Amino acid sequence: MPLHPELDKKLSRLYEPRTSIDDVFKGYDITFVTNEHGEPVTLFFGKRRPDGLIAGERYTRTIKRQPDSPQVRASHWDNQGKTRR
Repeated sequence: MPLHPELDKKLSRLYEPRTSIDDVFKGYDITFVTNEHGEPVTLFFGKRRPDGLIAGERYTRTIKRQPDSPQVRASHWDNQGKTRR
């Protein structure tokens, strides 16, 4: 199942490198982790538990870059299944 277009747009932006960001999207809690370039690469989507972790789905992003460049050529998100993170 692909990500919602608005969520995909939000995750296409650059953020602080190597951080974990907590947010809310359309009533669901989300947490995403960025890589050294500030690109979101891991997404947790679901309901935040009292301990701050998310029970729901985990997604990982595959990024393909232009040769000899940090510029993104293509990327996609894969659902890794249920998580209690």
